[in-house]
Amino acid sequence: MKPFLEPSRKATTILLSILMLTSTAAIVGTAVHPANAASPSTPTFTNYELAGNPFRHGFSVGVTCPNGAGTCQNTEGEPAIRADPAGNFYGSSENVFCVIGGLCGGTFAWKSTDNGNHFTTLPLPDSVSSGSVGFSPAGGDTDIAVAPALNTNGFYNIYVASLATTPPLANVYVSTSHDGGASFILNPTGATIPVDDREWIAADGANKVCVSYHAYATTNNLFVTCSYDGGATYAQVANAFDANHPWHAAYQNEIGNLAIDPTNHLIYQSFSSIANAGELSCLSCSTHAVWIAVSIDGGLSFTDYAVYINPNMSIGYGHQFVNVSVDQAGNVYLVYTDDHNMYYSFSTTFGQTWSGPYQISKTPSNTAIMPWSTALGNGALDVVWYGTSYYDGVNTPDNYPMKAAWQVYFAQNLAATTPGSKFSQNTASGIIHYGGVCEAGVTCTGNRDLLDDFGIAASPTTGSAAIIYTNDQYLNTAAEPATTRTSGSGVCTQSVSNSVDCSHTDIAVQTGGSTLLTTQHHVKAGINFEQVNQAPSLTIQISNTGAQAITSLSIQLAGQPLTLSWNPSLPTQPGQTTTTTTTNIPLGVVLRVGSIYQVTITATLSDGSTDSQTLNAIYTLGAGIGL
Repeated sequence: MKPFLEPSRKATTILLSILMLTSTAAIVGTAVHPANAASPSTPTFTNYELAGNPFRHGFSVGVTCPNGAGTCQNTEGEPAIRADPAGNFYGSSENVFCVIGGLCGGTFAWKSTDNGNHFTTLPLPDSVSSGSVGFSPAGGDTDIAVAPALNTNGFYNIYVASLATTPPLANVYVSTSHDGGASFILNPTGATIPVDDREWIAADGANKVCVSYHAYATTNNLFVTCSYDGGATYAQVANAFDANHPWHAAYQNEIGNLAIDPTNHLIYQSFSSIANAGELSCLSCSTHAVWIAVSIDGGLSFTDYAVYINPNMSIGYGHQFVNVSVDQAGNVYLVYTDDHNMYYSFSTTFGQTWSGPYQISKTPSNTAIMPWSTALGNGALDVVWYGTSYYDGVNTPDNYPMKAAWQVYFAQNLAATTPGSKFSQNTASGIIHYGGVCEAGVTCTGNRDLLDDFGIAASPTTGSAAIIYTNDQYLNTAAEPATTRTSGSGVCTQSVSNSVDCSHTDIAVQTGGSTLLTTQHHVKAGINFEQVNQAPSLTIQISNTGAQAITSLSIQLAGQPLTLSWNPSLPTQPGQTTTTTTTNIPLGVVLRVGSIYQVTITATLSDGSTDSQTLNAIYTLGAGIGL
């Protein structure tokens, strides 16, 4: 759900009896740089409901969906989804009755091992629910992360984060699975600073995980806390607001998600805020500036960069929420909405400079809110949002009439680092809600059935997308049975469709059309260039993604040739990977931490042809966990 206490930029008073603040309603922005390039092929999706009903015995843990037994029923909403390097999907979602109905069944989690065609309900990450209404010490604002490298047991760690609910906002709970989701270990101290809200989570290496959150006890600073032992302890903490931008705090910002590039270990924290210190006293100013906080030292410190500043200071981009994603070439994307249109900006310089904004959404999605994105390859980007054809230029989505019909929208761009490149746009669901969509968190007076965000992930093995979303419609089909409960406010029937009694978490799995891996290359490269113990270390990992062997590799750094030894030695067969690490940097290359250097990779194939590409590498302060 939206931050329990999401602040308002226009608030003139601060109520600190658990800081129940009012959120800002933003108005219309202008379309900038319309896209105009070729479109990917039309995607197709299959939709179904997940299991996870704490009110009905046998309708939760271990149930695989879709099925013909009618047990694919859940009472969850505001879900998240990620993919591991092997192509497995993991999702999480919170029991909506913990948020809206006053009951708490905690967080549910699911796993798919067949490209999203089926998901099985995992043990509850926070705790095992008990009793007719269920109970968990946590469950709000769930987010999920999956490690990009295997642990010593041969699994990718899974991390599920939730806000404490007993007592509320006391801390961030992080549950870790070291065995592929078969079991979870709960750590109730994922946040170092108390009074926390709207946490996000991202993983790096085999055992590093970082959590970001608002800390209201410190005038709404945005902290990033990291663990290097698989979530057992969280000892490293840093403020995402750097020394040159302290004015982001004092309730001037709205948090976005957290992302980590697993190749170079850069950490990206997104947020929207005001543009400068002079706006601190501006009561009409909204969060009209999109920002990214970047750490090149593993999360010890951050530098804040402006992504886009709208000159219209009444525009706000905190519409649940600004969203950052990183592709496999290190390009960074920020997606954001002004409560009307969806935009994105991109960076090919690791967040230091940005291009955009470029508009993504178009008619019939005349209103677009709650964006999420996922990226693969070099410039391949998928974006989803909740959209409706309704827009009157006066009302915010909170006050939309019942004729506003909302659906999940899906957009794709296979050349997203090309200015003006075109997004395809399609719907990925039927109608999931009618009427208003409240964006004010727990201070909402309107309909909160969709809560505040959802998600998309793309399989790194197929490129196909899996979308996880909230739906409050009565369908009562084999794929989406009507939810039944033994207690609570009722059951999902036709008469209570479009209400919390029918809210549930659904999957839309891509079954056709272009994917983020449509364009195949012979070579996929990962580059980690860092200063370790005051000395440079350059690691390059080459994966053969083609159909021929790679017989030789030629590497240049900033135009200077490198002499390298590869392990295992060449040739590299299709599907195989080879790696090199060197500390011998050419004398003509002057190194400076934070600077960007071009790496040119030329692969000679077994038929004598060559495949060459030039990528950017940033010289970082080592996070010490390698590729």
